[in-house]
Amino acid sequence: MPVSAARLQQDIETIARFTASPGNGSDRPTFSAEWAAATAYVVAEAKACGCVERVDAAGNVHLRPAGLVVDRPVWMSGSHLDSVPHGGDFDGVLGCVAPLEVLRAAKEDGRPAPLLELVLFAEEEGTTFGLGMLGSRTWVGTLDAARLAAVRNKQGQSYLEAGARYGVVAERFDNDRYNPAEYLGMIELHIEQGPGMWKRNEPVALVTAIAGRRQYAVELRGTANHAGSTHMTDRRDALACAAEMITIVEAFAPRMGPQVVATVGRIECKPNAVNVIADNVSFTIDFRAPADEYLRCGDGELRKVLNAAAERRGIEVSITQNEALPAAAMNPTLLARLRSAAERVVLSPLPETVSGALHDAAILAPLLPTAMLFVASRDGISHNPAEFSRNEDIALATSILYEAVLGD
Repeated sequence: MPVSAARLQQDIETIARFTASPGNGSDRPTFSAEWAAATAYVVAEAKACGCVERVDAAGNVHLRPAGLVVDRPVWMSGSHLDSVPHGGDFDGVLGCVAPLEVLRAAKEDGRPAPLLELVLFAEEEGTTFGLGMLGSRTWVGTLDAARLAAVRNKQGQSYLEAGARYGVVAERFDNDRYNPAEYLGMIELHIEQGPGMWKRNEPVALVTAIAGRRQYAVELRGTANHAGSTHMTDRRDALACAAEMITIVEAFAPRMGPQVVATVGRIECKPNAVNVIADNVSFTIDFRAPADEYLRCGDGELRKVLNAAAERRGIEVSITQNEALPAAAMNPTLLARLRSAAERVVLSPLPETVSGALHDAAILAPLLPTAMLFVASRDGISHNPAEFSRNEDIALATSILYEAVLGD
């Protein structure tokens, strides 16, 4: 198999150097100088093996062999180069360098130009503009220019403003949409970002579904009062109510199912003073499940138990759902293709898993045959400078991609 593990390692190490926080993880906000440098590196490597570049109106970069017939459908494989602040070196990057290596290896091996397009999706993480997967969602038409004009980065620029110099053109969105006739399917490689595969000593696994997600903003309104002179039975303490609700959320998910998770990740308290009972608290809930049925049932149950807690304490509560992304089952035919490719490479069946994290593949899955391969993450650590995946596992997953794209 012509895939070069050393070259993959060099790619990852090189991209890791494009960071706004040297020595403290990968820090590449979308459309930043560091993000642009990482993108330019991948583009240069792809061009060196005979690829041509196209940037769509949403800011996604497409790279494919120059000799491909324009109207012949190809495989798509890619991921993202943006990172969370002080993140790891592998998240997203693996999914970009793996198809790059397939393109290089095929050329070195004297194979005909593979029917493969490498796509670098813009703003997957959501930390730059406060909303995730902007490039893929805009390309397929589920986000419009108005929404992209409303989101802002730390510099106060909208996605449209910050992306203008990198190919984002709102006026071209409608004429530059994803065209299903141009693609055979989408295969995304990614690190697992969880401990399961590492604990089970599974280097590579086949992802059969991507969990859906619902996110909520919860606001509690009580009464501010003196911490010393207000009896415990006379309080309408919004923060105490929030504490009870957070424990409810934590206990709620396991009752729904073994792969259901719920997280309170952000909380704000007012007046936030040491001797004042809190009168206003807001917090977020991130609720994920591998099937839409869990999301639908969980939505009603979650609202019920949170409203009951607020009523017991005499607290006013509002629960606003601000995002709903469905669970995405991977394509059975493409899963079978990857199973067959894996058996030709490793001579044994791949283990199978479900992705709790969202990926650009989830955006393409309702529109195009889509599947994913996971590579084990050491101790499940991700979004952290300690993030690590073994290079031999990365090379193995890339070899399976090579076989799936170029095999008969």
